[in-house]
Amino acid sequence: MSKLLVTETKEKMEKAIDSTKHRFSTIRAGRANVSMLADVKVSQYGSEMPLNQVGNVSAPEARLLVIDPWDKTVIPAIEKAINLSGLGLTPNNDGKVIRLSIPELTSERRKEYAKMAKNEAETGKIAIRGVRKDINNKLRDAEKNGDITQDELKGFEADVQKLTDEYIKTVEDLLKKKEKEITTV
Repeated sequence: MSKLLVTETKEKMEKAIDSTKHRFSTIRAGRANVSMLADVKVSQYGSEMPLNQVGNVSAPEARLLVIDPWDKTVIPAIEKAINLSGLGLTPNNDGKVIRLSIPELTSERRKEYAKMAKNEAETGKIAIRGVRKDINNKLRDAEKNGDITQDELKGFEADVQKLTDEYIKTVEDLLKKKEKEITTV
């Protein structure tokens, strides 16, 4: 039972780490990155579709993103989606492709992005602590049902806490890396 719970705990905490990494990837760091557009949804054919499903997204230069839609009639919808996304990017199209110039970040904007990264890291930590709480509740229920002894419960809770500390440290390391990426000119 303990190995099963430890495995379940690791899997859930890994998912929290992956989610945090994904949210970090959507925060701009001054360089063009196709993942900046990962959350942009385009209204096409009566449904919302991720941008990467309506065209090819690439970053040919450090300060340029290019979107090459498979259906050129969807260009206005892509432009609208980018404008509504809140990324602060202005799309330019030539009828074939859409170009997004990535402006240089101001120090004020860098601080704002660093703050966003801290909020995302805190969300990741909260998710990890939530996993710890759920597992500890399962362990306490198992102890109440007589499946494990009180000593085993304490040992398992210590193991879960050790895992929690490791994964929270991972989130903090990811945050430091992202902050460095954002603040480095």
